[in-house]
This record gives sequence, structure tokens and C-alpha cells, in this order.
Amino acid sequence: MKTKLALVVGILIGFAQAVTAQDVAFKVLVNKGKNEVKSGANWQTIKVGSSLKAVDELKVAENSYVGLVHVSGKPLEVKQAGKYKVSDLAAKVSGGSSVLNKYTDFILSSNTQKGNSMQATGAVHRGSIIPLYLPVATQNPTIYNDEIIINWNWDAEKIPGPYIVKFKSLFEEELASMQTSENSIRINLADPNFANEDNILVTVQSKADPNKISEPYTLKRLSKADKARIKSSLNEIAAQTQEETALNKLVLAGFYEQNSLLIDAITAYQEAIKLAPDVPMFKEAYNDFLIRNRLKDKPLNTK
Repeated sequence: MKTKLALVVGILIGFAQAVTAQDVAFKVLVNKGKNEVKSGANWQTIKVGSSLKAVDELKVAENSYVGLVHVSGKPLEVKQAGKYKVSDLAAKVSGGSSVLNKYTDFILSSNTQKGNSMQATGAVHRGSIIPLYLPVATQNPTIYNDEIIINWNWDAEKIPGPYIVKFKSLFEEELASMQTSENSIRINLADPNFANEDNILVTVQSKADPNKISEPYTLKRLSKADKARIKSSLNEIAAQTQEETALNKLVLAGFYEQNSLLIDAITAYQEAIKLAPDVPMFKEAYNDFLIRNRLKDKPLNTK
């Protein structure tokens, strides 16, 4: 009897292991290059949103990139060319959080639906000569983090730089003035110039042609109660996204967007692009985000 019982248990364990081996280990969130997956006997081109099973094999081409999300929610970048057993990649993943799946699924869903969203929505036009990629007052321009990146549309021939970025209080008192030759600027709201302001007006102006200026946009701090609520939610995924990778920034962008923190999402996208400038999908994802949230209506040059 004991021998038969042991045999049955052994069969059940073997069956369970076989089923586990067939389970999905990763989803593909970002892909660059002619990367392939071997599922069974055949190699197939990888597509964003496709699943990799533990028994599969991944082949990463030269100068390519694959951004994976483990079933536990943990993001994983694969940038080195070569062949990888998916089971070996899964073994490298630890400390994931199932909460992350909520945001990675949102990113995948947004990518799938982007065609419809681009046709159905348009930017909120305010007649700006220099359009800032910021939400207007009716779009909830609240901010969670102290450090943010402000980004704007530019045409170096029509609107020459450098650009003067001015910050004022609601009473038109100038708080700070900065200059940049780029089409973005990073600011820290913890700076003493902004410390006592909950609402800050920002404009961008061409130094060479002062008549070319943006409309004023509002930057609004979160209330203490809302900031505590967001911090609690962010803590659930902080350990899994603390590494400075483009993929982690993309996941954080999804988190901020789902919590209606569009300016923080913009910052996360800009940081992702900077960390992986040779991966077009991060620029494309940012462009889709801007259109989806009615912050722009013309595609960015993602080349």
C-alpha cells in the first residue's frame, strides 16, 4: 500500500512540475530588434504582449533589447545578445509583487488600444505658440514628486532657443527664472523658491523672439492626505522598481497615469527615454501617452 501511495504521489508531483513548466513565466512589454522565442520546435518573432513559457528559449539579436515582466510583476531587461532559457531568466527574478501586474497590464492594454485612442481624442488647444506638454487646470495638474521634468514642443527654425522658463505665484510674483537650449527642463519643487507655494505658474519663452511664448500652465502640489495615499500605494511596488532602468521607469509611468498624476508620468517617461535612448518604443510609448491624455495631437519624431 505504501509503495502504491508513493508511486501515486510521485506521479502527481511529476504532473504538477510538467504543468508548471508550461505556465507563462514572462510577458513581453518592450521589444527592439529581431528577437525570437523558441516554443516547441520552431523559432518565432517576438511581439509586444506575447507570453514566454518556462520551457521556451529566448534569442536576443545584436544591438537589441527585450523588456520582460515576470508573472510575479518583477520587470527584467535583457540587453546582451545570445540565447537564454526562459527558466534561467525566471530564476533570476526575486521579490516581485503581484500589484505590479496591474500597471504592466495597463501599459500593454494602452499599447493595444492606441490606434483607437489616437483617432478619438485630440489635444486641448489653448492657442499657445510654444505648446507645453502639461495638463490644463481641468485635467488635474497635481504633482506627487518634488523633482519633475517639464517638456514642450519645439521647432528650432520657427522657435529658436535658448528658452527662458519662468515660474510665478498665483499673484504673478516671480519665483524663479531658468534658461535652457533643450526642449525640457528639470526642476525641484523642494527648492526654497517654491517651498511655500502650492500652485505655481510656468511659462516658456524664446529668448531670441520674446513674442513666442507659451500659455501659463499650473503646477499644483498634492494635498498631504492625497500624498500619503499615493505614497502608501507606491510603497507596494517601490522595492521592485527602485533600480534605475528604463523598464522600471515605464512601469512607474503606468502607475502615475493610473493615479491621474500626469506630470509625474511625463517625468517617468522622459527618464525612461534618457536611460534607453536607442530603444524607440519608449519614445513611442511617451507619444501615445501624450495623445491618449490629450496633451498633444501630432506624433513625435521617434527616429
